[in-house]
Amino acid sequence: MSMLSMLCIALMLGFFAMSAIKIAPSYFEYLTIKEIITKVSKEHRPDEENIADIRRRIASLLNTNQIYDITPKDIEVYRKEGKTYIDANYEARLPLIWRIDAVLKFDDLKFEAGSARPL
Repeated sequence: MSMLSMLCIALMLGFFAMSAIKIAPSYFEYLTIKEIITKVSKEHRPDEENIADIRRRIASLLNTNQIYDITPKDIEVYRKEGKTYIDANYEARLPLIWRIDAVLKFDDLKFEAGSARPL
């Protein structure tokens, strides 16, 4: 293997390692957000909780877990056909190098309240 090919391999490995280091915190925040939304959805009591109560609970859990990628205003809680839905789908854009960004799309965070599985 020539010196040039070893340098190219080292550069590629460095780029992928740097990308993984920058992406990992956002991915771990996504896992925490998914856990929060699942918990709120699963523990929903339709006869006792309204939409404002769900929003307050989500805001409290996001604050407690120090989530910064998404705010409580970004999470939609709405009623449709007598059911309550929680939609926390979002995208995170992370700068990698110069004009190259990584876009992480988290689109499995829509739940029907009372269910632990995403829609």
